[in-house]
Amino acid sequence: MTPRAGDEDFTEQDTWRVFRIMAEFIDGFEMMHEIERGVSVFGSARSQPGSQHYEMARTLGGLLVGAGFNVITGGGPGVMEGANRGAKEAGGTSIGLNIELPFEQKPNPYLTRLVSFRYFFVRKVMFVKYAQGAVIMPGGFGTMDEFNELITLVQTHRIEPMPVVLMGGDYWGGLVDWLKGTMLANGYVDADDLNLFHRTDDPEDAVAFIREHASPASGAIRHRGV
Repeated sequence: MTPRAGDEDFTEQDTWRVFRIMAEFIDGFEMMHEIERGVSVFGSARSQPGSQHYEMARTLGGLLVGAGFNVITGGGPGVMEGANRGAKEAGGTSIGLNIELPFEQKPNPYLTRLVSFRYFFVRKVMFVKYAQGAVIMPGGFGTMDEFNELITLVQTHRIEPMPVVLMGGDYWGGLVDWLKGTMLANGYVDADDLNLFHRTDDPEDAVAFIREHASPASGAIRHRGV
């Protein structure tokens, strides 16, 4: 049955939900299509200003802008705010891809461009499509999800190669040890797969690595076959 214009429940029907998803993709593409040389920075929303990880992200954001990159984050507080703050303070483009959550995540005040999303999977496409590199800082389940999906896309060649930096040695050390001692030991990943990301705690090293390995062409990160 075709929903009536005044039917508030029509978007709960799967067929019509597709149009909402399409609209969200179109809005995202239109808002982001001018972004070149973007670097996506992922990390916890719980880091406080003045903390080690917040200030590391703030320094990173400023250095990325100084190297000619635009900074893309999830737009929330914590590590995301730190990276956006550093970018804005350096006079660069500071982008937030915010997600609508039941427990509202308010955009941080250091954004020069804000794009809001209802669907996580649409938002993830924007993080990858408009980035030439990515930095994974300490975070929770969401950060883990973003890291795993990004590394999987690179490993399976679903996107062009891109530099991925894992920052926070003490935080991620146990995970890397597990990847080596369990995944690699069981033959579920290859030794080369552990080279898909670069580990460092130095923001200057992170930016240098991204500069060295990022594609020189703007907008070079594309889903293969799309």
